[in-house]
Amino acid sequence: MSTTFNLPDLGEGLPEAEIVTWHVTEGQRVEVDQPLLSVETAKAVVDVPSPYSGRVVRLHAKPGDTVETGKPLVDFDLPAQATPSTSAPAAAPSNQGMVVGHMATRNEEFVDRAIVGSSRRTSRDRVRAAPAVRMLAKRLGIELSSCKATGRHGLVSVDDVLALANVSNKQRPPAVAGLTDADRLRGPRKAMSQSMSLSRDEIAMCTIFDDADIDVWKGRDDITVRLIRAIAVGVKAEPSLNALFDPAGPSRKVMERVDLALAVDTNEGLLVPVVRDVGTKSSQQLRAAVDDIKQRTRARTIAPEEMRDYTFTLSNFGTLAGRYATPLVVPPTVAILGAGKLQRDVVAGATAPEIHVRMPLSLTFDHRCITGGEACRFLAAVIADLQLPS
Repeated sequence: MSTTFNLPDLGEGLPEAEIVTWHVTEGQRVEVDQPLLSVETAKAVVDVPSPYSGRVVRLHAKPGDTVETGKPLVDFDLPAQATPSTSAPAAAPSNQGMVVGHMATRNEEFVDRAIVGSSRRTSRDRVRAAPAVRMLAKRLGIELSSCKATGRHGLVSVDDVLALANVSNKQRPPAVAGLTDADRLRGPRKAMSQSMSLSRDEIAMCTIFDDADIDVWKGRDDITVRLIRAIAVGVKAEPSLNALFDPAGPSRKVMERVDLALAVDTNEGLLVPVVRDVGTKSSQQLRAAVDDIKQRTRARTIAPEEMRDYTFTLSNFGTLAGRYATPLVVPPTVAILGAGKLQRDVVAGATAPEIHVRMPLSLTFDHRCITGGEACRFLAAVIADLQLPS
């Protein structure tokens, strides 16, 4: 019996994924749950397991190819009694693709939440759209289910939302001549482009700048850990900056736990893994957590769920260059702290000028829901903690 396994939706309605590497070859026999291939989405590299035990007849793409959700990945030759694994979706007809809720174990039940291309809709169906499109629709008060989906496999696009909102699309600049499909942004760079565009369009940005005098630090303190500790102190002084904001309400939810996103520079682009509950960790625990998450981020082994649901962001760009910046807040969070390169500045001493080491700080916040006073109180608490000897 021959059957085709299509690329499943790996989460958040992503329309495509790029093949990183195949773990099987044509003609090879595979078992249920055996890794078939690794694919790169906008967030992470994910292993896709085999839904069957059988022989691989054909691989439909090669490493480096971008495959649309619902398109064929693998043809299998199966025994007549073969049934699909519960850890991956069963193969669907060639015009359909399934949504992976999670990679379950064999004894768990796989729940098929939606089928792309199906004409039958139920109350459980979820309109397919990228996160940036969902945020745009929410801001414009548009129901996604009312949009005519013109994207691939029924995906609602930005243009579909704008069309329903009667927003003119004539002001867009013409396409840049000479660019080809090979020049398209992929993976983390594509995700960065989308999130930064959303940040630009959605948030009322305001940035304040100041310096922390750290000349009293004993020896070579761990700068990143001190910054994380200072952020936790700042949140205690002004909890409103550790929050999530929904402009549709408008409503703001102040979060009790500080789940800190760290902006990590990689060859593939900017990735933002999360260190959970930083306010309860010791300096040693924070250093171990930072080292672990950075190593796995740069190796692209970080799990997608480890880059979601953060409440505040730190960008320690000063490890590379730069004194001040205007770091951009990514919704639904409301604030980001940037730390610049340490400087030896001339300051006014008690009786004469002195040279002190100072850390430049840049705090950007969403002025729709954060007042200037709240932002200044937060930054003052951060500076006060950084200026302690240890």
